[in-house]
Amino acid sequence: MADPYIGELAASVWDKKIGSKPNDVIFNSRALFYLLKDGGFQESADGGKTFEFGIEYAENGNFKSYGEWDTIDSDADTVFDAAQFTVKIHAGTVKYSELEKARNQAAAGKFDLIAAKLENGKNSAIANLNRSLFADGSGNGALDIDGLQKIIATDPTSGVVGGIDRATFAFWRNRQTSGAKSSSAFDNLRASMRTVYGLCRGGGSGVETAPKSWITTQTVFNGYESILTANERYVKDSAKSGQSADAGFDTDALYFKGAKGLVDEDAPAGNLYFLNPKYLKLVYLKGYWLKMYPAVDPAAQLANIHKVATFAQLCTSNPRRLGVVTSIT
Repeated sequence: MADPYIGELAASVWDKKIGSKPNDVIFNSRALFYLLKDGGFQESADGGKTFEFGIEYAENGNFKSYGEWDTIDSDADTVFDAAQFTVKIHAGTVKYSELEKARNQAAAGKFDLIAAKLENGKNSAIANLNRSLFADGSGNGALDIDGLQKIIATDPTSGVVGGIDRATFAFWRNRQTSGAKSSSAFDNLRASMRTVYGLCRGGGSGVETAPKSWITTQTVFNGYESILTANERYVKDSAKSGQSADAGFDTDALYFKGAKGLVDEDAPAGNLYFLNPKYLKLVYLKGYWLKMYPAVDPAAQLANIHKVATFAQLCTSNPRRLGVVTSIT
């Protein structure tokens, strides 16, 4: 017979549960996802086979200088076209058994297991989308959503984006330059950022065309902070108990020419992306953004299954206003 003894302490004293639910020790910041969701990049569509953006891609070639009696050109010029983006599906399921549900009733449950599983499912969907939004769309047999590495490519002269071949049409290429060091770490970073920012903004006032945010790795972000001009002033803040001086920048305080900098753990190493919500859109079919379906009860299982689905695509209406600094060292 097996020894039933589990110890006097274990038998006589309950474990003390600290906190109302499990602590998250797995999910990253998912900064790109939340930027695209809350920063003006997101847009819903009422149905449609594809997401289409009209583009004006050429000048009217009839305009030039003429002699006094020359015949003015009146050729029919084609100056408009469209970029089309395929809707992609990102989905998954959350499953729990009837036994799990029964065991977690009332006072017996240390936390609401079902609610926590559903929350984990939502966060898992967001984490999957965030990784895909940084990728190039080739994952899982090209079923993945198009990501920054496709739309804002490290080689803008190749690849097809929105049905337009960049090798053929230069107007559809994003901006890119290298940020590799010359001698010391990050010594070319600010110069390369100025180059790409300026190309994205273009001439004139550039208020609309200027990048509004940039996102990169923690390493590059720290490198950017390290090369800022040293001009320190220490101020005692009596409102914060025990704090007499602050020798660093808050992450939310780091900008470049008005564009806010963000860190994302999923960002590709050595890349820094300049983004603008006017020209980069995360479009989804209305009613299908992280949609959680009602529980399904399988006929032959004592279980419940919730489906979670997003029908969306990352799109651009003007890649020339988006840019990337690559190979940063």
